[in-house]
Amino acid sequence: MTDTRRRVKVYTLNEDRQWDDRGTGHVSSGYVERLKGTSLLVRAESDGSLLLESKINPNTAYQKQQDTLIVWSEAENYDLALSFQEKAGCDEIWEKICQVQGKDPSVDITQDVVDESEEERFDDMSSPGLELPPCELNRLEDLAEMVASSLPSPLRREKLALAVENEGYIRKILELFRVCEDLENREGLHHLYEIIKGIFLLNRTALFEVMFSEECIMDVIGCLEFDPALAHPRRHREFLTKTARFKEVIPISDPELRQKIHQTYRVQYIQDMVLPTPSVFEENMLSTLHSFIFFNKVEIVGMLQDDEKFLTDLFAQLTDEATDDDKRHELVNFLKEFCAFSQTLQPQNRDAFFKTLSNMGILPALEVILGMDDVQVRGAATDIFSYLVEYNPSMVREFVMQESQQNDDDILLINLIIEHMILMGLLRTLVDPENMLATANKTEKTEFLSFFYKHCMHVLSAPLLANTTEEKPSKDDFQTSQLLALILELLTFCVEHHTYHIKNYIINKDILRRVLVLTASQHAFLALCALRFMRRIIGLKDEFYNRYIMRNFLFEPVIKAFLNNGSRYNLMNSAIIEMFEYVRVEDVKSLTAHIIENYWKALEDVDYVQTFKGLKLRYEQQRERQDNPKLDSMRSILRNHRFRRDARTLEDEEEMWFNTDEDDLEDGEAVVPPSDKMKSEEDLMEPISKFMERKKLKDTDDKDVLGKSSLSGRQNPSFKLSFSGSTKTSLSSPPSSASLNPGSPGSPGSPGSGARSSASPTTVTTKGGLVGLVDYPDDDDEDDEEDEDEEDGESKEDPLPPSKKSKLSS
Repeated sequence: MTDTRRRVKVYTLNEDRQWDDRGTGHVSSGYVERLKGTSLLVRAESDGSLLLESKINPNTAYQKQQDTLIVWSEAENYDLALSFQEKAGCDEIWEKICQVQGKDPSVDITQDVVDESEEERFDDMSSPGLELPPCELNRLEDLAEMVASSLPSPLRREKLALAVENEGYIRKILELFRVCEDLENREGLHHLYEIIKGIFLLNRTALFEVMFSEECIMDVIGCLEFDPALAHPRRHREFLTKTARFKEVIPISDPELRQKIHQTYRVQYIQDMVLPTPSVFEENMLSTLHSFIFFNKVEIVGMLQDDEKFLTDLFAQLTDEATDDDKRHELVNFLKEFCAFSQTLQPQNRDAFFKTLSNMGILPALEVILGMDDVQVRGAATDIFSYLVEYNPSMVREFVMQESQQNDDDILLINLIIEHMILMGLLRTLVDPENMLATANKTEKTEFLSFFYKHCMHVLSAPLLANTTEEKPSKDDFQTSQLLALILELLTFCVEHHTYHIKNYIINKDILRRVLVLTASQHAFLALCALRFMRRIIGLKDEFYNRYIMRNFLFEPVIKAFLNNGSRYNLMNSAIIEMFEYVRVEDVKSLTAHIIENYWKALEDVDYVQTFKGLKLRYEQQRERQDNPKLDSMRSILRNHRFRRDARTLEDEEEMWFNTDEDDLEDGEAVVPPSDKMKSEEDLMEPISKFMERKKLKDTDDKDVLGKSSLSGRQNPSFKLSFSGSTKTSLSSPPSSASLNPGSPGSPGSPGSGARSSASPTTVTTKGGLVGLVDYPDDDDEDDEEDEDEEDGESKEDPLPPSKKSKLSS
C-alpha cells in the first residue's frame, strides 16, 4: 500500500458557488477496507483528525488545474478540491488517480462531466480527435461553427479543448484578431467574438492560463468587445489602460505579486463586465473561471500578509503626521480594498489576516483617521472599522478598554464613533452581551459594560440630555430628530440586554423623564421611539422601574400625547393603547393603581376601546380584595413576599443591591428596596396573625371529623414555621421587637401549631437567604376552587408531596 503524504488544503464548494476552506493537512492514498477501494485520505496537521476520506471512483471526473489543484464532484451538488503546497505532491496524487481509473496522467480531466446516451458516447469515442480548420481569415466562420456545435457535448468539448491546447491555437486566433482589427473586418471580428466566448465555456484551466497571460489578455478582451448583438463595439481596453490605472501607494518589491494583482483585476473585470451574463446552462461551464479568481485572491492576500516590510510601511505612513492628505486618502483606500479582499477568505485565513493587521496597529491608525475632517477618508476608515467589528468585536472591545487607561474619554476610538453616530449597528454589536466572552480569568461582559457606562454612556446620551431640558424638544429639526432616534434605539437595546447597568443609569440620571419630552416632537417617528423606550421598561415588570415611574408621574406626558392626538387612528394612538393594555393584561398592580388614581378623570371618556375601563375594573377588584381579604388573596400575598432572616441591616442591603451584577438577578425578578420590603412585611403582620388564629380554631372544631377521614389515609398538614432562637408569641397579637430574629426586620416569631404540634422546630431555607412564611400545597390551584373549599367549611387541600413534607417536618 502506497502512503505518499503531501501538505494540502481541503476545499468544498458551497451553495453560493464559493470555496469553503475545510482545513490543512497531509494527503495520502491507499486501500480502505470499509470503502472497498483505493481512497484519498487527508489528516489534519494540527491534531491528526480525518479531514477527508474519499474513494477514487472509476467513473468520477477528476480535473487538474493550475498544476497544484485537483477538483472533482462526489455528488450532484458536492464539489471538492485539494490545493497542494508543492507541484510534485499534486503530480504524485494525480498519477495515483489516473492509475486507478486507467487514464493517461498527461490529461487534465479523467472523465466526461455529463453522461450522454450510449450510442452518442460510442460514436464520439470511436471517432478520431477533432481536426481544427487552418487558422485563416476565410476559415473563421467554420471554426466558429465547430466551437458552437461542440459545446453541448462534454466529450466533444474535451476533444476541442485538447485540440486548441495542443496546437497552440489561441495565439494564432489572437494574431488573426489583430489583422481583422487593422483591416476593420467587422464580420471576422464577430466570428472571433463567438470563438473566444466558446473557448471560455470549455471551462479548462490550461486554456485560461494562456488567455490570461500578460501577452494575451488584452487581445482576449479586445475580441470580446465586438459583440454581434451590439451596433458599436465596447471600449473595455481603453478603460483598462487609460482610466483604471494601477497605483502603488506602497512600492511592491515582488514582481510576481505585482503581476498577480494585475492579472486578477483584469480577469475579475472580464467576469463582471466583459462576458455576457451566462444562461442557466452556461453558469456551471464557468466554474473554473470562478475558481481561478478565488485562488488568485487567496494567493495575493497571503503574499501581502507575509511581506512585513510592506505592512510596516503602510501603517507608518498612515499615522505619520507628515503624510499629506492625498497620500493618506490613497493609503486608506488601499487598506479598505485589502480588507474587502479578505472577505473571500475562509474563517481560518481571515482570523490570521485580522490578527496580522491588529499586530501592525490597525486600530490606533483608525483612531487617527476617524478624527480627521476629510469626509471621504473617514468614510473609508468607517468601512474598515466595520470589517473589524463584524469579524472580531472582542478584539475591538479589548483595545478600547486598554485605551481608556491612557487617554481622555473625548478622544477614545469608540467615542469618536458615537459622536458621529456612524455605524449604529456596530455600536450595538459591541455592547451586545450575547457575543461577549467569559473565561476563568476574566468576564468580558462585566469589564466592558462597566467601562462603557463609565467612559462612554455620557457621550452617547449628551445630545438627548441637551435637547430635553424643557417640556418640548429644544431643537426639533429633521437631522436632530434622526440623531435622537438612533440614540433611543441603542438605549432601548441596552434596556433589554443590560439590566443592572442601564437601570442604575436611567434612575440616577432621570433618563426616562427626559426621553418622554420627545413625545411632544412634531416628528412621529421620534415620538414613537420615545414610547417604545418606555414600553420596553414597563415590559420588564421590574418594581424598581415601576416605583421610579410612579414617583415621577411619568405617565403624564404619555397621556398628554394621547389626548393631543385626539381620535385619530394612527401609530401613536395604537402604541399608547397597547402600553396600557399590557399593564391591564399582565395585571401590573402598582401601575394599575397609579394610573386609575391619578389619571382616571382624563381617560374615563375613552370608550372606543375597553382598555381603560378594563384597567378601572382591575383596580376595583384590587381594592375589594384589600378591603375583604380572603384565603386566595392571602395565599397570593404570601407567595410574592418572602422574609429575610440574615443579619444584614437596611444600609447593607441597599449597598449590596447597587453592587450586584445583573447576572445575579433572575429574569423577570422584581427587585424591591429594603425600606419598601420592611413596610410591606409590617403591613402583613396583622392579617397573618388573624389568619393563623382562624385556622387554629377551625382545626380544633374539625379535629374529630378530620381525624376520622379516610379519603387519603393521611393527616391534613399543620401550618407551622420556626426560626431557631426565636420566642413563641400569641397568635392574636403581633410579635414584639424582642421576639424578632436580629437583623431581619418585620420577621414574625414562631406561631404555635395547635394541639397536634409536637415536632421540634425546623428551619426552612430558600434560595438567596429568603425564608418562606408558609409553604402551601397546591399553590397553583384555581381561585374559584379555593373559594369553594372555604365555603364548604372543610379543609380539602391535598396533603403535601413528600418533598415538601420533608422540609416542614423534622
